[in-house]
Amino acid sequence: MNGDKHIIIIGAGFAGLSAACVLAKAGFKVTVLEKNNQPGGRARVWEQDGFKFDMGPSWYWMPDVFENFFALFGKKPADYYKLERLDPGYRIYYGPNNMMDIPAGMDDLEALFEQIEQGSSAGLKEFLKQAAYKYKVGMGEYVFRPSHSITEFIDFNLIKKSLSMQLLSSMSKHVRRYFKNPKLIKLLEFPVLFLGATPQDTPAMYSMMNYADLVLGTWYPQGGMNEIVKAMVSLAKELGVDIKLNTEVTKIDIKEQLISNIVTNKGIFQADFVISGADYEHIDQHLLDKKHQNYTEKYWNSRTMSPSSLLFYIGTNKKVEGIKHHNLFFDEDFELHAQEIYTTPQWPTSPLFYVSCTSKTDKSVAPEGGENLFFLMPIAPGLHDDESIREKYFDLMLNRFKHITGQDIRDSIVVKRSYALNDFKTDYHSFKGNAYGLANTLAQTAFFKPAMRARHIKNMLYTGQLTVPGPGVPPAIISGQIVAQEAMRSMK
Repeated sequence: MNGDKHIIIIGAGFAGLSAACVLAKAGFKVTVLEKNNQPGGRARVWEQDGFKFDMGPSWYWMPDVFENFFALFGKKPADYYKLERLDPGYRIYYGPNNMMDIPAGMDDLEALFEQIEQGSSAGLKEFLKQAAYKYKVGMGEYVFRPSHSITEFIDFNLIKKSLSMQLLSSMSKHVRRYFKNPKLIKLLEFPVLFLGATPQDTPAMYSMMNYADLVLGTWYPQGGMNEIVKAMVSLAKELGVDIKLNTEVTKIDIKEQLISNIVTNKGIFQADFVISGADYEHIDQHLLDKKHQNYTEKYWNSRTMSPSSLLFYIGTNKKVEGIKHHNLFFDEDFELHAQEIYTTPQWPTSPLFYVSCTSKTDKSVAPEGGENLFFLMPIAPGLHDDESIREKYFDLMLNRFKHITGQDIRDSIVVKRSYALNDFKTDYHSFKGNAYGLANTLAQTAFFKPAMRARHIKNMLYTGQLTVPGPGVPPAIISGQIVAQEAMRSMK
């Protein structure tokens, strides 16, 4: 009987919660050990003086992934939170009085493209038709494979589809085949900025992200992204999952290739099977003896990581006019910033940045008359991080924000908190302080990612953003589903 088997999951992020729900539904006893004082991993929430900030993810894309997850349990997202499609999805600022709002409707989007570059609406239709195919194949036939080995992909039809998905061509070349205008190129390349490589080094397969963006749309759960966490926690508890907060795993003991003890700050736990949803490198390199590690220190240092971020959570005592819910500031050189993240890692010369203002959509996240702002600047992982550097870039972003939007918010800031590399390391044991996991380069796709299997431990698997399928909220939820199925196979 499954109920006789006890599974421990390390980490209550999206992957850990997803796996916990699937395994509990199958009848297993499931305990989740979470280091921090609230579940959700990077999607925690911080509240102060009537302001409520999502600390991490702020874009709700791929609504089908959330629908499919909750459907496994006879539920739907609407049972837990109210979704609203944003229109416009977001605004891109190219400079003062030079902006572009991305409409939710396809007719309006085609008209916008045509207005910017004559004849480009036909190119957009063809580009999105291909992107739709990649999304369908990628999400249907690739993403749910555990990627233990290349043999999972040796299938004539899949190989044929791989070629048509442009695995070997670059995103940069692919976009430029259809569009010449730099504004449109920036719009279509922006989703890959967070995938962990420049558009020149990212496979054209990832134009599926443009389909997720422009066709499936940008959504917002009322109350904030943490509402998804609350929903998954509610479901997990309903299924009998025990979530233990403030419980940090400090050592994993192995006896005869089986986990004997999980040592935590709250005592020792034992289980029949363990799934690690915590930072893969931290577990592998710091909590296991060398002979039980999957990889070497040299291997980890050779990985290409997705960016880290410099974040500021800002509450103002006045309304900020003119901006939208999501705002991208692309008034500087896109390629230079990408190069300073990925090619020559350094604090950026003239960074692009992003500002979220959730209070434009949701009155519950700020006091009346105030605004909830979230500034994010992508940076290379592994950089030196201190307060003076953070303040230098905060000043830079506020100056640019004022110059471009005409809004000066300095004197109206009543709540402020910064978050960067050192915080990612402290709170999540994040490798090199990365924010988004492993980069989605061709050399780190599918079976080239760190393996789900613990090679020298029979009763342990890994899940989350450093293994398959990759970084982002929807992939993390899928990673939890995959690992749960693999755990069940292992225990048969």
